[in-house]
Amino acid sequence: MQQNGVYDLLRLLEMSIDDSFPIIPGRFVLAKPKEIEALIDKIYRSLPVEVQEARAFLRRRDEMQAEAQQKAEKIIADAQAEADRKLSEADFLKALEREGNRIRTQVQEECEELKRKALEEADNIRLKATEDAMKTREGAEIYAEQVLTNLERDLTQLQQVVKNGQVYMEKLRTDSYSNYDLPSSYELRNGSQDYASSNR
Repeated sequence: MQQNGVYDLLRLLEMSIDDSFPIIPGRFVLAKPKEIEALIDKIYRSLPVEVQEARAFLRRRDEMQAEAQQKAEKIIADAQAEADRKLSEADFLKALEREGNRIRTQVQEECEELKRKALEEADNIRLKATEDAMKTREGAEIYAEQVLTNLERDLTQLQQVVKNGQVYMEKLRTDSYSNYDLPSSYELRNGSQDYASSNR
């Protein structure tokens, strides 16, 4: 669906909210959840493929961050259980704080790395799309140039064929005139007429 379709759906969503029953004017309204959810689903489906892919990628990143957070929480819980068994309360609290800080730093670094990779992948996708568009345009220009070059060559060959035909026809005419023998009586008669005409 085109971008105007997304705007139309957003306008329908605004109208649905505006038409909702106000509980506290300007703050809370009573809306139909199924109608709102249906419009939101249509808006998501109307987004460009690139946006949907980016959204899916961000969702995967969030899931990975959640998994990393769960892993960190499990490590902290395991460390706390082990510390309860081996350490005194004071040593346990100190060790747990150190481990928590270390894990928190590790999780933050992993999240920053995921963010960096997501941005890098988005840039690579954008660059690849730009390069593909340029290659397509260059290919079209090269094809057009080849067609024109071939057409020029064919026209040149046709022109040469025409010239060769003209030269050949001229040669035939020349050869036919040189091989044509006139009778001597015709030459004398014509010569006398030419002489008589010159003395008039």
